[in-house]
Amino acid sequence: MIIPFENKVWLASPTMHGEELTYVTDAYETNWMSTVGKNINETEKAIAEKVGVTYGVALASGTASLHLAMKLAGEAIYGQPETGKGTLFNRKVFCSDLTFAATVNPVVYEGGIPVYIDTEYDTWNMDPKALEKAFEIYPDVKIIVLVHLYGTPAKIDEIRAIADAHGAVIVEDAAESLGAFYKGKQTGSFGEYGCISFNGNKIITGSSGGMFLTDSREDAEKVRKWSTQSREAAAWYQHEEVGYNYRMSNVIAGVVRGQIPYLEEHIAQKKAIYMRYKEGLKNLPVQMNPYDEKNSEPNFWLSCMIIDKDAMCKQVRGEQEALYISEAGKSCPTEILEAIAGINAEGRPIWKPMHMQPIFRMNPFITREGNGRARSNAYIEGGCVDTGMDIFERGLCLPSDNKMTEEQQDVVIETINRCFL
Repeated sequence: MIIPFENKVWLASPTMHGEELTYVTDAYETNWMSTVGKNINETEKAIAEKVGVTYGVALASGTASLHLAMKLAGEAIYGQPETGKGTLFNRKVFCSDLTFAATVNPVVYEGGIPVYIDTEYDTWNMDPKALEKAFEIYPDVKIIVLVHLYGTPAKIDEIRAIADAHGAVIVEDAAESLGAFYKGKQTGSFGEYGCISFNGNKIITGSSGGMFLTDSREDAEKVRKWSTQSREAAAWYQHEEVGYNYRMSNVIAGVVRGQIPYLEEHIAQKKAIYMRYKEGLKNLPVQMNPYDEKNSEPNFWLSCMIIDKDAMCKQVRGEQEALYISEAGKSCPTEILEAIAGINAEGRPIWKPMHMQPIFRMNPFITREGNGRARSNAYIEGGCVDTGMDIFERGLCLPSDNKMTEEQQDVVIETINRCFL
């Protein structure tokens, strides 16, 4: 019998070091508690230098960064929108499918129509072959929203080449991948617009917050203006366009500023967790979330696993509940997650693909075979490979908190092994 942990082992929680409090206290004692101050300035400078871009704009969240990136992209390609309409009104945008809703909601904020691009098995990110097929079907699309899932870089060279061939820009959602490298260059620096997150569960945190990244001074200044209610250069409050309350506070920036020196330490801890899982689960019919070992180095934000198809017991999921039938020698994500919860640890299902979400059930979904909707046929054999749905059905996120001890991780590993007995 495995005894549950006295203190819960989390999926990913903030890891604080003390320096954060120094900068927060300075904001308090100097009374710079609003959306201006030294912490903001230094955080923007430090993150931009670390990622390898010219400018960073500190915002209230990664979602805010994505929203203003979409607004920028829309204006750059389609011009100023009609009054009351978003910059992407009725325009299609190609989006990573296997991701969190925050990636694609900003497309909708601006009136756009997300078109979901299926996933590939090599990195669990956007499939370049499906993206090519999408351009065959929708050749007029000019914006791609690319995610680096769970801190693993996507196939950037292939996707960049496709974007360039079609005159499209890339909004790079690097919210989960700060510190990850592709061919020696950090994620967040490959797109025309880069976005990262400092949410409480990220590799470094401010408890909240995000940042917009760019090499364009003009774009950085636009985002800075928009994020502070689009105030014009007048002695009074003058507004000529819609603005947003999206600026990061100097207090939150103090937390992020104190976290930055520990990014590489956190990544090393996360990588050690991933490698221990890989070793501890090697005798099971499972695989860890993959990455391109030749060209990339993830930040290993979350360690995930996927069960071999022939080792899956029967499992069915509704909109809010799941059921499974236990079977000797086999298991499923629902059973394993229940077992992990039973020892007072936190795991999670893989992100449910966006094309499977009720809110987006009518949006286009493109696989490498073409249209991914209504592909089954009662009269003709064959069908459509839905990679994202398959990873969701067979995969799960494991406890990946960098404060988890080796002994605690050993208990998690033993718990998972027992599920296959």
